[in-house]
Amino acid sequence: MRVVLLTLLTLLLAICVSGGFLSNLGDKVKKTFGGKGGIGEKLKNITMSKIEKVKKIFGSATVMKIKEKLSKLKDKAKKLLELPPRMFAALKERLAKLRRIKHVQVHEEGDTIEQVNHKSEVDGFLYQSDIVLTEGQAAEREAEINEQASGKLRSRRQAFKDRRYPATLWENGVNYYFDFNANEKLRSVFKKGANQWHQNTCINIKEDSEAKDKIRIFHENGCWSHVGRIGGKQDLSLGKGCHAVSTATHELGHALGFYHTMARHDRDDYITINVQNIRVDLYDQFTKQTTATNENYNITYDYGSIMNYDGRAGSYNGEYVIVPNDVIYQETLGSPFLAFYDILMMNTHYKCLDKCKKDPKAAKCKMGGYPNPRDCTKCICPSGYGGPLCDQRSPAGTQIEVRIDKISGEFAVPGCRYFGVELNTQKDQLATGYRFCAKEDEDLSLLAHSNRVPIIIYSRVAQTDIIIQYRYVTDGKPGPKVTTPRPTLPPGQKCEDSPACTVNICKSKVLDKENKMGMCPKLCGFC
Repeated sequence: MRVVLLTLLTLLLAICVSGGFLSNLGDKVKKTFGGKGGIGEKLKNITMSKIEKVKKIFGSATVMKIKEKLSKLKDKAKKLLELPPRMFAALKERLAKLRRIKHVQVHEEGDTIEQVNHKSEVDGFLYQSDIVLTEGQAAEREAEINEQASGKLRSRRQAFKDRRYPATLWENGVNYYFDFNANEKLRSVFKKGANQWHQNTCINIKEDSEAKDKIRIFHENGCWSHVGRIGGKQDLSLGKGCHAVSTATHELGHALGFYHTMARHDRDDYITINVQNIRVDLYDQFTKQTTATNENYNITYDYGSIMNYDGRAGSYNGEYVIVPNDVIYQETLGSPFLAFYDILMMNTHYKCLDKCKKDPKAAKCKMGGYPNPRDCTKCICPSGYGGPLCDQRSPAGTQIEVRIDKISGEFAVPGCRYFGVELNTQKDQLATGYRFCAKEDEDLSLLAHSNRVPIIIYSRVAQTDIIIQYRYVTDGKPGPKVTTPRPTLPPGQKCEDSPACTVNICKSKVLDKENKMGMCPKLCGFC
């Protein structure tokens, strides 16, 4: 039976061949996959188009090769991020305590660097969404994952110091120049961001297109930068959606030598990475550094660091990926402000603090402040502390309880980037305080660790209405409540916006208070 079947198959095959069936089929397959206009050519063209796009944006295709190399480690990275049952149970308990904040999106391009770069389709080629790695730095990241997976870690080195250190420092100051495509808005934003680092450190940041080592500031897809001084010309992009001072400050922080705060080697003492919510293509982006590449000069983790992403960064489902151990800090993650500890870290990294040590006129700063290396007679103070010596404070012997009575505003976004209130009730007064900007934060009460509670209210978009009650507590007995005064509308006016009301009316510098109150009483925070 087998012989007959084999004979029939052989005969059938011979007929097909003599009839040209397989020959025609082969031609069709060849034409479909290998011929001009075929799938093979189209796939090749897509690949070449992708490479050309990468070359246009980043100047070379190296970033593509680096990304592909790190992506091969995603299984190892995922395993490193997976939590043991006990830690996962603790995470679930913390998540259950979180208030469900309904965030909004203010700008179409995105409100955070991670959002902007995802929409610009450049995050897939970058490390942690906005970092352009050199091949040497990529090798460091690869080694970190492999070492942590094997449990064999290298000996400690200094913070942000790779094998090229100290060549990565801008020892003679940072030089930059603007590309021809940088408009006035981009130039203004970058200069303001650069000035934040320049005024608070000893690092001289100046415009000089003739310098050997320099940063080209230009408009490309996304917001991104290299880490540290690369040598020669290096790029820093502030594309569409990136024209915010906080974004420029963040990206320049990378160029000065900072990686992201949530990648610190000691991050597990402060935050938990919830691997279940991470996009599958980003596992390798959430691994931490090791003590071989990151020390931090004994400066603690700051949830309000400008180098820390918001809690939902890298999430595939809109749920939290980065969860602070102190969950009241959840909305502080993704801060748009340069933190006191950010500045202290940079000054320590560049040895700026040595400048004032021998100056007899150096200010005697209080409350953890220190002399500004740009002017030793002035102090750099923790957030919320003022006065020439950071010594403005309330009477001793009491604790203060603060309660948020009301928050009005339409711009609750991760990191409270556009408006909010910061309550410094935490024990470490050098760190950023707790920030709040959502309606869901109303009725929250915090008890301070001392008699000092700096309160900072800020707004970049419109007038907001934040009402706070506070009272002092002595020997366990509450003192009298004090409430911030409520704004009032004219008699008979309802708390309703007119059809012509827009955000621009609230932001207007031309319209007076009465006009804003008449057209946009609710949006502008008058009621």
